[in-house]
Order: sequence, then C-alpha cells, then structure tokens
Amino acid sequence: MSQEKNIKFYIASSFKNIDNVRYVNRKLQEKGFIQTYDWTINENVTSLEELQAIGRLEKEAILEADFVVVLLPAGKGSHIELGIALGTGKKIYLYSPNKEIDNIETTSTFYHLEEVEKYIGTVDGLLNFIFLESKVQFVNGSKF
Repeated sequence: MSQEKNIKFYIASSFKNIDNVRYVNRKLQEKGFIQTYDWTINENVTSLEELQAIGRLEKEAILEADFVVVLLPAGKGSHIELGIALGTGKKIYLYSPNKEIDNIETTSTFYHLEEVEKYIGTVDGLLNFIFLESKVQFVNGSKF
C-alpha cells in the first residue's frame, strides 16, 4: 500500500532507543511516508555549534512534518520536540511499550492532551495503527 499524498513524519526518541527509531523510519518510508529529518546520523557530536545546527534541523523538520511520533523511552530533547509539535498543532503519536505513560507518578501532563494519540504495545502494532489511521484519513480526503 503506497500513499497517494506525500505525508511527512518526524520521529523523536532517545539514542538508547535508536534501533526502534530506525525500524519505524524504515517501515514508514516503505509505505510511502517521507521522513523530514533523521537525527540518528548524529552520533558523534563534539561541539556546541554542531548541537545548534542539529537543533535547527530538528526544529525545521518538526515544522515540516504532518505528524510526529514520540517513541518512549525518550530523552529531554524528545520532550522539547513534543512541545514544538504540540505548539504547532501537529498530530502526535506517543508510543510506549508498557503502561508507563498512564502511571500517575511518572507521566507527563502533556501526554494526555487531545492532540496526543497514545499507543501502548508493540512497535509493529504502532505502525499498523498509523497505517490504518492514515488510510481512514485519506478516504475522508485530508492528511490528518
């Protein structure tokens, strides 16, 4: 199934979750979605100037994306990316492999806003959820 429109996405997470990020990136691209920026290429950052340049690229990528996927566990940068996505009205998919996002002791208030679609389960389940939702939205004639 390939997309009829060029839906763009951005994935936020942490380096400790890099394998899942790369897997989701690849699977979304195989279905015709367009990745706005792949931050996983930045493994050996050694200067503040590099961080600034990467931050600019990530910010632009989020603004360009039609939707943002946040894969938990996520780091401090991911939560900033989540904030940018929320502030600009992006569709957000928040993935957790377990129910930690609903644990009142550790969750974030922002995880529970209407703009955030929570998914708990497997990464493949998340992908199927995104594919199904995007297909329904295409039937209705809009991106998201």
